[in-house]
Amino acid sequence: MKGVTKAALYMRLSKDDEQFGDSISTETQRSILSHFVKEHGFSVFDEYVDDGWTGTNFDRPNFKRMMDDMESGKINCIVTKELSRFGREHIQTDFYIECIFPEKSVRFIAIHDNVDTANGVSDLVAIKNLFNEWYAKRYGFSKNYFLCSMFAGIRNR
Repeated sequence: MKGVTKAALYMRLSKDDEQFGDSISTETQRSILSHFVKEHGFSVFDEYVDDGWTGTNFDRPNFKRMMDDMESGKINCIVTKELSRFGREHIQTDFYIECIFPEKSVRFIAIHDNVDTANGVSDLVAIKNLFNEWYAKRYGFSKNYFLCSMFAGIRNR
Protein backbone atom coordinates (compact mmCIF):
# COMPACT_ATOMS: atom_id res chain seq x y z
CA MET A 1 0.00 0.00 0.00
CA LYS A 2 1.55 3.27 -1.10
CA GLY A 3 1.15 6.73 0.36
CA VAL A 4 0.20 7.83 3.83
CA THR A 5 -1.36 5.22 6.09
CA LYS A 6 -4.54 6.78 7.48
CA ALA A 7 -5.35 4.44 10.33
CA ALA A 8 -8.56 3.74 12.15
CA LEU A 9 -7.98 2.46 15.68
CA TYR A 10 -10.81 0.07 16.52
CA MET A 11 -11.55 -0.97 20.10
CA ARG A 12 -14.43 -3.06 21.41
CA LEU A 13 -15.36 -4.27 24.85
CA SER A 14 -18.52 -6.25 25.54
CA LYS A 15 -20.25 -6.26 28.90
CA ASP A 16 -19.11 -9.89 29.37
CA ASP A 17 -15.48 -8.85 28.82
CA GLU A 18 -15.55 -6.49 31.79
CA GLN A 19 -14.93 -9.41 34.16
CA PHE A 20 -11.40 -9.69 32.78
CA GLY A 21 -10.56 -6.21 34.09
CA ASP A 22 -7.87 -3.93 32.76
CA SER A 23 -6.14 -6.56 30.61
CA ILE A 24 -8.80 -6.13 27.93
CA SER A 25 -10.16 -2.66 28.75
CA THR A 26 -10.56 -0.03 26.07
CA GLU A 27 -7.80 2.00 27.75
CA THR A 28 -5.42 -0.96 27.50
CA GLN A 29 -6.42 -1.49 23.89
CA ARG A 30 -5.91 2.22 23.16
CA SER A 31 -2.42 2.11 24.68
CA ILE A 32 -1.42 -0.93 22.60
CA LEU A 33 -2.82 0.54 19.38
CA SER A 34 -1.31 3.99 19.95
CA HIS A 35 2.12 2.49 20.59
CA PHE A 36 1.88 0.35 17.45
CA VAL A 37 0.88 3.18 15.08
CA LYS A 38 3.50 5.51 16.54
CA GLU A 39 6.17 2.83 16.14
CA HIS A 40 5.16 2.25 12.50
CA GLY A 41 4.69 5.93 11.57
CA PHE A 42 0.99 5.68 10.77
CA SER A 43 -1.24 8.75 10.78
CA VAL A 44 -4.31 8.18 12.97
CA PHE A 45 -7.50 9.40 11.35
CA ASP A 46 -9.77 8.54 14.27
CA GLU A 47 -10.51 6.15 17.11
CA TYR A 48 -13.65 4.01 17.03
CA VAL A 49 -14.74 2.57 20.37
CA ASP A 50 -17.72 0.26 20.88
CA ASP A 51 -17.77 -0.12 24.65
CA GLY A 52 -20.44 -2.52 25.90
CA TRP A 53 -21.20 -4.02 22.47
CA THR A 54 -21.06 -7.70 21.56
CA GLY A 55 -18.71 -8.92 18.87
CA THR A 56 -21.16 -11.59 17.69
CA ASN A 57 -22.66 -9.18 15.17
CA PHE A 58 -21.57 -6.00 13.42
CA ASP A 59 -24.52 -3.85 14.43
CA ARG A 60 -22.33 -1.48 16.47
CA PRO A 61 -22.48 2.31 16.16
CA ASN A 62 -18.78 3.08 15.93
CA PHE A 63 -18.08 0.06 13.74
CA LYS A 64 -20.69 1.44 11.31
CA ARG A 65 -19.11 4.90 11.50
CA MET A 66 -15.70 3.35 10.74
CA MET A 67 -17.15 1.52 7.72
CA ASP A 68 -18.68 4.81 6.49
CA ASP A 69 -15.25 6.45 6.81
CA MET A 70 -13.72 3.54 4.90
CA GLU A 71 -16.31 3.87 2.13
CA SER A 72 -15.60 7.60 1.81
CA GLY A 73 -11.84 6.98 1.59
CA LYS A 74 -10.96 8.67 4.89
CA ILE A 75 -9.11 5.58 6.15
CA ASN A 76 -6.96 2.97 4.43
CA CYS A 77 -5.93 0.88 7.43
CA ILE A 78 -7.78 -0.63 10.38
CA VAL A 79 -5.77 -1.54 13.46
CA THR A 80 -7.18 -3.56 16.34
CA LYS A 81 -5.64 -5.37 19.30
CA GLU A 82 -6.78 -8.82 18.16
CA LEU A 83 -9.27 -10.49 15.86
CA SER A 84 -11.82 -11.02 18.64
CA ARG A 85 -11.97 -7.26 19.26
CA PHE A 86 -12.93 -6.78 15.61
CA GLY A 87 -15.61 -9.48 15.62
CA ARG A 88 -16.67 -12.87 16.95
CA GLU A 89 -18.89 -13.91 14.04
CA HIS A 90 -16.50 -15.88 11.83
CA ILE A 91 -18.25 -15.71 8.46
CA GLN A 92 -18.71 -11.96 8.44
CA THR A 93 -15.30 -11.31 10.02
CA ASP A 94 -13.62 -13.42 7.33
CA PHE A 95 -15.68 -11.66 4.65
CA TYR A 96 -14.45 -8.25 5.77
CA ILE A 97 -10.81 -9.37 5.95
CA GLU A 98 -10.71 -11.42 2.76
CA CYS A 99 -13.17 -9.60 0.49
CA ILE A 100 -14.29 -6.13 1.57
CA PHE A 101 -10.96 -4.73 2.76
CA PRO A 102 -8.93 -5.88 -0.28
CA GLU A 103 -11.65 -4.51 -2.60
CA LYS A 104 -11.41 -1.12 -0.86
CA SER A 105 -7.58 -1.25 -0.60
CA VAL A 106 -7.80 -1.22 3.18
CA ARG A 107 -5.06 -2.85 5.21
CA PHE A 108 -6.18 -4.77 8.31
CA ILE A 109 -3.93 -5.36 11.31
CA ALA A 110 -4.73 -7.42 14.43
CA ILE A 111 -1.61 -6.85 16.52
CA HIS A 112 -1.70 -9.71 19.04
CA ASP A 113 -2.78 -12.25 16.42
CA ASN A 114 0.11 -11.24 14.15
CA VAL A 115 -2.29 -10.48 11.29
CA ASP A 116 -1.36 -7.87 8.70
CA THR A 117 -3.08 -8.15 5.35
CA ALA A 118 -0.16 -6.31 3.76
CA ASN A 119 1.61 -9.68 4.15
CA GLY A 120 -1.35 -11.77 2.94
CA VAL A 121 -3.95 -13.66 4.92
CA SER A 122 -3.00 -16.95 6.53
CA ASP A 123 -5.45 -19.87 6.68
CA LEU A 124 -5.03 -19.63 10.45
CA VAL A 125 -7.04 -16.38 10.45
CA ALA A 126 -10.22 -18.26 9.54
CA ILE A 127 -9.50 -20.85 12.24
CA LYS A 128 -8.90 -18.14 14.85
CA ASN A 129 -12.15 -16.44 13.82
CA LEU A 130 -14.04 -19.71 14.13
CA PHE A 131 -12.55 -20.26 17.58
CA ASN A 132 -13.49 -16.69 18.60
CA GLU A 133 -17.10 -17.37 17.61
CA TRP A 134 -17.11 -20.72 19.41
CA TYR A 135 -15.77 -19.05 22.54
CA ALA A 136 -18.53 -16.41 22.48
CA LYS A 137 -21.21 -19.05 22.01
CA ARG A 138 -19.76 -21.34 24.67
CA TYR A 139 -19.25 -18.59 27.19
CA GLY A 140 -22.72 -17.12 26.54
CA PHE A 141 -24.33 -20.56 26.82
CA SER A 142 -22.64 -21.33 30.14
CA LYS A 143 -23.63 -17.99 31.62
CA ASN A 144 -27.23 -18.25 30.39
CA TYR A 145 -27.53 -21.85 31.59
CA PHE A 146 -26.24 -20.84 35.02
CA LEU A 147 -28.72 -17.94 35.27
CA CYS A 148 -31.67 -20.05 34.11
CA SER A 149 -30.71 -22.82 36.52
CA MET A 150 -30.42 -20.36 39.38
CA PHE A 151 -33.84 -18.84 38.70
CA ALA A 152 -35.43 -22.28 38.25
CA GLY A 153 -33.91 -23.52 41.50
CA ILE A 154 -31.93 -26.24 39.76
CA ARG A 155 -28.61 -27.10 41.39
CA ASN A 156 -25.65 -28.94 39.97
CA ARG A 157 -25.05 -32.21 41.82
